[in-house]
Amino acid sequence: MSFKCGIVGLPNVGKSTLFNALTSAGIQAENFPFCTIDPNTGIVNVPDKRLIQLKKIVNPEKVIPATVEFVDIAGLVSGASKGEGLGNKFLGHIRETQAIAHVVRCFENQKITHVNNKVDPLEDIEIIEMELILSDIETLEKAKESLNKKIKSGDKSIFLKLETIEKFLIGLAKGINARSIDCNEDDINLIKEFNLISLKPVIYVANIDESENNAEAVKKVKEKAMQDNSEVIEMCNQLEAEISELGDDKEDFLKEIGLDEPGLDRFIRIAYKTLGYKTFFTAGEKEVRSWVIKSGYKAPQAAGVIHTDFEKGFIRAETISFNDFIEFNGEQGSKAAGKWRSEGAEYIINVGDVILFRFNVKLS
Repeated sequence: MSFKCGIVGLPNVGKSTLFNALTSAGIQAENFPFCTIDPNTGIVNVPDKRLIQLKKIVNPEKVIPATVEFVDIAGLVSGASKGEGLGNKFLGHIRETQAIAHVVRCFENQKITHVNNKVDPLEDIEIIEMELILSDIETLEKAKESLNKKIKSGDKSIFLKLETIEKFLIGLAKGINARSIDCNEDDINLIKEFNLISLKPVIYVANIDESENNAEAVKKVKEKAMQDNSEVIEMCNQLEAEISELGDDKEDFLKEIGLDEPGLDRFIRIAYKTLGYKTFFTAGEKEVRSWVIKSGYKAPQAAGVIHTDFEKGFIRAETISFNDFIEFNGEQGSKAAGKWRSEGAEYIINVGDVILFRFNVKLS
């Protein structure tokens, strides 16, 4: 299962600096617009202390964490939806992601050029958001035109799609992003087909400067995030990039500045959470591993994430909750304490379940 989070924002707000910190890729992060033209991608491990706890008990040959793919997308500008600043190409890259990390500049620093020659977090957010909305309007107008040509067929699903499209077009025309439009679950399921950019979940990254007082700017971003029901994280991207290069000295440096962990670890976990996925574990002598599934997955579907044969021949899921596995020191202790369960095909996977799937595939 692939998870992709796009890093977006205006030029020179710290997108590539954040990406460098996440991936230690050392890509360009220069002081001029459109430094990043083709998107850079990097696979990042999701920090999860539970894996360390499982490792201590199971002592496997290897540990495999969950991952998120981050994509550094070139800076958007006003008019991107009409092709300004290579806008159409960049919007296409965003459309391929499952979530958006929107980097917002909250620091002044006269040495770093701002594309609009002033630092205004809300205006910056509005510029990006409006371009995404305009792109979505264009997408839905094209879909509407195509569906209207098929309306004579009498297919009821076409009428339902057109009705839903109209509902979203009305909201988008008012400047409301797709994820904030008042609609029901059926509407969401119908509109997903069109892969609207402004429907994607957003994390706002308030990029600060440790040497400045950025409180007022950050407050504006947090208020906007609250209105959107979105996540927000305050972070100095430049400092995080420097921390990511420290190697063995990282922990000592974090203690000196009063942090338990890098801001990047929190950001990665928030990105993972924003994507709306759950983690379950398998724990054996060969490997302890995080597996990622969508919320609501039943046991056979989760088994299929490991291998399609596991789903086809699913028999049962031998399950122990993570807390029980740790408290009773593994599988045998959990069994002795009556915490081992045999779950069937209707079982909905819980976060942190430690599972052994039993299956039988008949060869034809």
